[in-house]
Amino acid sequence: MNKNVIIDITSYIRHLTKKVIKVSLAMILVVEMLSGSITGVWKGFNSTKAEAADNDTITLRICNWEEYIDEGGWNADETIDLESTDIRGDNSMVDDFAEWYYKTYGKKVNVEYSCLGTNEELYNMLTLGDEYDLICPSEYMFMKLMTEGWLEPFSDEFYDTGIKENYYAKGVSPFIKQTFDNNTINGEPWSKYAAGYMWGVTGIIYNPEYVTKEEASTWKIINNDKFRRKITVKDNVRDTMFAAIGAIKSDKLRSQDFTKQADYTDKLAEVMNDTSKDTVDEVLEYLQQVKDNVYSFETDSGKIDAITGKISAGYQWSGDAVYIMQQAEANDVDLNFAIPEECTNMYFDGWAMLKSGINGNSEKKKVAEAFVNFVSMPENAVRNMYYIGYTSVISGGQSPVIYDYLKWNYGLESLMEEDDTISEADAIDYSLGYFFSGVSNDSRYILRTSKAQTEGMLSAQYPTEEVMHRSAIMQYFDNDETARINQMWINVRCFNIHNVPVWVWIAAAVAIVGVIALRIADVIRQYRCIGYF
Repeated sequence: MNKNVIIDITSYIRHLTKKVIKVSLAMILVVEMLSGSITGVWKGFNSTKAEAADNDTITLRICNWEEYIDEGGWNADETIDLESTDIRGDNSMVDDFAEWYYKTYGKKVNVEYSCLGTNEELYNMLTLGDEYDLICPSEYMFMKLMTEGWLEPFSDEFYDTGIKENYYAKGVSPFIKQTFDNNTINGEPWSKYAAGYMWGVTGIIYNPEYVTKEEASTWKIINNDKFRRKITVKDNVRDTMFAAIGAIKSDKLRSQDFTKQADYTDKLAEVMNDTSKDTVDEVLEYLQQVKDNVYSFETDSGKIDAITGKISAGYQWSGDAVYIMQQAEANDVDLNFAIPEECTNMYFDGWAMLKSGINGNSEKKKVAEAFVNFVSMPENAVRNMYYIGYTSVISGGQSPVIYDYLKWNYGLESLMEEDDTISEADAIDYSLGYFFSGVSNDSRYILRTSKAQTEGMLSAQYPTEEVMHRSAIMQYFDNDETARINQMWINVRCFNIHNVPVWVWIAAAVAIVGVIALRIADVIRQYRCIGYF
């Protein structure tokens, strides 16, 4: 059939459909007009009831990372049977929140839940006009949003530990609370505008069959030619720049002259956040070499590459490292996690409210804060950790649930029940008082575990205080700094000029000279034709 005939038929059908709809609407209107005043009054009454019901429902628009909250649907054998309670995820966390909020506050909530892929994607969505009430960006992005005035401050009531439902304020780790209180933007603490959700550190996941712990415990491994094409790094400028600085400054960062300084923590942060031209140029040169050494720059593919043995080592966020080691273990592959001795990057994802979304609506702000409290309930923090593999900022406060979950995963008794090759001879004490109570050697939080776990999933999920002492947070960079490092990254990722052989440069020069000569000859020939010469 002729294409134009198809178009004409389609147009006719659309035209006919519109006429039918108009006639139908007209008939409905006539019926409504003839239905009488009693029916009209009844319909008006129902309409008022529907509007009231709509007004009673509060809509909360959330934007979070993909697969970053428990979606429910757990199998029957997935019940987490702790000493203090049993935990299951039958429904999604979002649905459970709506039900909990109605039971607790007597108000209906409709949650519109969206996902983001990267922090930059979130920022672009916001600048293009997408509206959300509650978002979950990483630390540098909520620092940027704080600087630019996007965020709504949390209420004083949110931090009132005397309120029963304030699970965040009552349960957040003292270590995390101190971090959020002490880090500032324009003189204001992070905690004024952000509440933590998940946290972790960066390090190297490795196969001990091919890589020693010593080799994996330095950032210099990313350019170690022993592992040429057998190691991956992250495909983003901030993480990979951090590793490069750690490698370049390795001797300095590990020297006693540096580590024994009274202001070591501040000096470490200063070095790892150096975006001066000289440092960025050094990083560029170093990463040009790294580019020739690594198997790939990756965001997600490094997980399966490590499990399948395509690589022997890879730069990973600790949360992903836990997932990789779990999957590898299920496939009878042993992988370990090492945190470089120079420094590790401490990262966060945190909840923040947007001014444009809350827009002065106290009810909506109350719902947003309640959602943060709901996911901070110890039982819900466990559900989310179990589902996504990352570590919650919640230590539980007076509740034993989080520490019970730690013992359920990594306590020596649990490990021996799962693996009959583990015995008391493998036992080691692992102190986590700094995280759970704020007291370094709190005897209540010294976990009896196996030595293997201190180099495996436990070390990734709950690093020791000694590791956190040599951690630094990458700060938010201003526009000039961002432009400088982004240009460096473009130069690294798009073209490696160091790879071009000398003969290529010579050939290119000859070609350019040849083109110019031909052009000159052509111009001379044209002028001769018109009698100019």
